[in-house]
Amino acid sequence: MENDQDTSLHFLDYWRVIRARKEIILAVTLLVVITGAAYTFTLPRIFMAEARIEIRPDTLDVDVFSPQQAVGYNPFFLRTEFEIIRSRSTLTQVVRDLNLQAEWGRSMTADGNPLPLEDAIRILSRSVRVDQYRDTSLVSISARRPDANEAARIANQVAEVYRANRLAQTRRQISGGLEALQNELEKQRVSLEQAEDELEGLREELGVTLLGSRERGGVQVDKIRLQQLEGDRVAARVDKLVRKSRFDQLDALEADELLTASAYIVNDQALAMLRRQLIDAQVNLSLMLENRGENHPEVRRIRAGVNELQVQINEALNGLRRGLQADYEVARAKYNAISEELDLVRLADIEAERERFLPFEKMEREVRLQRDIFQALRARIAQEGIELQVPRTPVEIIDRAEPQSRHVSPRFATNILLSLFIGLLAGVGLAYFIEYLDTSVKTVDDVEQHLGMPVLGIIPQKVRPLIEEGPESPHAEAYRVLRTNLQFTNKAMKGGAFTFVSGGVGEGKSTTLFNLAYVCAQMGEKVLIVDSDLRRPVQHTFLGMNNNFGLTNVLLRDVPIEETIKPTSVPNLHFLSSGKLPRSSVGLLDAQRMRELVKNLKARYDYVFFDSPPIVGVSDASILASEMDGVMLVVQYRKYPRAVSSRARRILDNVGANAIGVVLNNINIMRDDYYYYYHSYYSYGDSQLDSMVDEKPALDTARREKVDAF
Repeated sequence: MENDQDTSLHFLDYWRVIRARKEIILAVTLLVVITGAAYTFTLPRIFMAEARIEIRPDTLDVDVFSPQQAVGYNPFFLRTEFEIIRSRSTLTQVVRDLNLQAEWGRSMTADGNPLPLEDAIRILSRSVRVDQYRDTSLVSISARRPDANEAARIANQVAEVYRANRLAQTRRQISGGLEALQNELEKQRVSLEQAEDELEGLREELGVTLLGSRERGGVQVDKIRLQQLEGDRVAARVDKLVRKSRFDQLDALEADELLTASAYIVNDQALAMLRRQLIDAQVNLSLMLENRGENHPEVRRIRAGVNELQVQINEALNGLRRGLQADYEVARAKYNAISEELDLVRLADIEAERERFLPFEKMEREVRLQRDIFQALRARIAQEGIELQVPRTPVEIIDRAEPQSRHVSPRFATNILLSLFIGLLAGVGLAYFIEYLDTSVKTVDDVEQHLGMPVLGIIPQKVRPLIEEGPESPHAEAYRVLRTNLQFTNKAMKGGAFTFVSGGVGEGKSTTLFNLAYVCAQMGEKVLIVDSDLRRPVQHTFLGMNNNFGLTNVLLRDVPIEETIKPTSVPNLHFLSSGKLPRSSVGLLDAQRMRELVKNLKARYDYVFFDSPPIVGVSDASILASEMDGVMLVVQYRKYPRAVSSRARRILDNVGANAIGVVLNNINIMRDDYYYYYHSYYSYGDSQLDSMVDEKPALDTARREKVDAF
């Protein structure tokens, strides 16, 4: 038997838990929805107005001097502009333009004084939101306020302030740049005039005409020759360095490394062929050594070939080193010869030009540079002045904000749906938590798993004594099934004495016993009900009979048993009431007396059913159970923890009772789909009950007349 405290849920039980706890789920869901709705209705109405603007880089609306290049997408640009829109300077300007300090002060303060600037900026910052339309340069500026007109004014003013700031910032930058360029232009004009005066004085001093030195053929040829020699020397130096590097790399390598690297540095086909032959010979030698010894003729032949190839390769590598070294020496000699020739030509050119042309050319270059700078500054100032007057639209307002008639917050439908979702989650969670804490018996599997007993009957909820519901009650079928299972369980003998016990009070054992006896009597069997629950007898109330004399009188031997057994209004059903419990009841219900009584009654009736008190805590039930032919344990669905029923089962085992099965009582068949089969069966039986509606008053009248006669 598994641990009685095992309360874990299985996957297939989840839906059953929801069905069984649906009242809790619905109650929690309804409570959360009502709370959410009430909270939503208390929230103030918030209106939103949205202005849309397009943000562009700072470019001219018209191309003046040259086509402007398209600026690529820059995510950092838009992020920067978002922060500028939400910046303190922008919001401060909006507060002042709309006089929000005074306006909000009248509605938010008790004395109507203007709000402090910090408070107004904080409120405005919470009210304004800036978003980008995906994959576009469009930006949304939205404002949320309780007043729709105020929200529209704030959104439009934020857009206007941002656009004005962008234009003013651009103009300030251009104006400042123009002023700096004007100052630099004036300085450059003075420098240019001084340089031109110096150039003219030098020309007169050296006696050089402007183009005289450029028209002499000898001078131009020398310069061309000088340029050619300079180019040749550079090429020779590069060639020398390349050959030296190749030689140094190969010279530093060992034989094996040199052999491998030579194929990439020097394209020597003969050396490459020797290397391939060496590799093939080494592979053949390795394969041969796997099958033959070192002194084998073939091995020795191949090894000799490998050695010969190695010698040839070493000679080839040595020759390669010598060849590269000689090649390097030739390149170095060539470089030295060109360098000497270049030095001679350069000295001759320097001697010819140093005294007259170089000073003049140097000064002329300086003047030309000063003139270019001056012209560039003047052109730039003119260009910037023109561009300053050309319209710019870095920010364009696409859509202005308009007051909206519908509020955006609170969202009633969204809040109700969210409350419904949260309520369902909370309800389901609470249902599973309660189910986790509930260790009562819920299914037939619980009974068989934790009690180790078969389930003989499943009794639905709200069952009354069948004497009140009538013989055709749909509930009677559950007791017919119980009677059939009892017969199969007790097939070794016909009839007998049986009792119903329970672990706790109020589990329905008395009603179950009475209805089973009623069904057995209907089937033509002679049945006796003995109310042996001396402390809390209830069977006489089902039958409407008095309880003055009964079992207590028989046990005290005051009256013979024949005088205490009375017939009932139900054919074949007799009743032995409990009688009045005397003041001193110690030893009244002992095993010997009960054994004699049970033996006497079994001789008179087919079935004798003893109603018993709860077996946990009451000794009378243990005595009765030990003398019965069979004991059935009544367990009420979802009432007591399984430990109570397990304790009752252990007590039955301890007293040696014949525990034949369990009756699972008070099942809510309509709610728990685990018992859907029974619900379907009983629903089928309901159609049989309709034919009894007209006969029921007559049956009730006859039953009351018989009860009165007794």
